[in-house]
Amino acid sequence: MTDMLVKLYKLPPLDLEAQRASGVVVRRAMPAEKLLTLDWIGAHFYPAWVSECDVAFSHVPIGCFLAVQNRTLLGFACYDATNRGCFGPTGVAETARGRGIGRALLLACLHDMRAQGYGYAIIAWIGPREFYEKTVGATVIEDSSPGVYDGVLTGQPE
Repeated sequence: MTDMLVKLYKLPPLDLEAQRASGVVVRRAMPAEKLLTLDWIGAHFYPAWVSECDVAFSHVPIGCFLAVQNRTLLGFACYDATNRGCFGPTGVAETARGRGIGRALLLACLHDMRAQGYGYAIIAWIGPREFYEKTVGATVIEDSSPGVYDGVLTGQPE
């Protein structure tokens, strides 16, 4: 997987009204939500993402945003988890996809990174390339695969 670069000084506006109107609140995670969030990520996504999100919870302010509806977690997004200046991991429950939640979480994190003083963000080991290109104008970083993940432990022999 390749990495992408985002110019944080050219982000689209952060508008969470559409999410609020549908009953979804996108906000920074709170310390008391750490274990529940990590358990949810472990149940829905990848074990490595649990470790990365755990790191995001250790920052002040916390580098993890949540999408919540009726006290139910629908998605999460982190930054400064794998490396400083990197966005991810991020994920939305399968039942909640297609509602703009991923976009809202992405923009919440990237706007927060800009407020923290970052000029650029790296989206590491991207999945939906077209989504990032369209949503935030991300561009591919040439020759960035496997990038920072080269040699990382996977629990599987090579």
